[in-house]
Amino acid sequence: MFGRSERHGRAAVVDPVSLKILVAGGFGVGKTTLVGAVSEIKPLRTEEQLTEASRPVDDLAGVEAKTTTTVAMDFGRITLNEELVLYLFGTPGQDRFWFLWDELARGALGAVVLADTRRLADSFAAIDYFERRDLPFTVAVNCFDGAEVYPVDAVREALDLDPAVPVMLCDARVKDSARDVLIAVVEHAMRFGARRREPAFP
Repeated sequence: MFGRSERHGRAAVVDPVSLKILVAGGFGVGKTTLVGAVSEIKPLRTEEQLTEASRPVDDLAGVEAKTTTTVAMDFGRITLNEELVLYLFGTPGQDRFWFLWDELARGALGAVVLADTRRLADSFAAIDYFERRDLPFTVAVNCFDGAEVYPVDAVREALDLDPAVPVMLCDARVKDSARDVLIAVVEHAMRFGARRREPAFP
């Protein structure tokens, strides 16, 4: 059982465990959309309008219709069951806001790296960040309308991922699809933690 249970008469009251999950990836990959799709509370968003001054800084290739950008974080909450609540922190995608990542990553169980096959190279920075910090992550390919769908194995090879890192397809707009991604992150993080606790034998 995840939570602490107390007896009140015949009924058991379970205190759910709260876990922190990061939602990361490149600019315009769908982080704000995913958090909004699953959050059971009104998500906190720190989006601002893109301006002409930001256009030389923010690469809009492939996301030309995007008009806003996250400048701090997105925040949401989802209850997976009576024992487990996830708090979601969407990271800003642009390099100039990366100073926020270390604070957002503090205490996180794991992360989602959202990927767009039209701009796959934009995923490398987030993947490198989590690999360097030994934080378990799952890669979720957000299937945008009109984007070519590639096999999971092809995406894994293109991103040069460790075989243990889960890769899956998703639609960040759809609640059940986004929820499946978050469940995959939790399961992977639990396995990751269990492997690190295993004794090493000569």
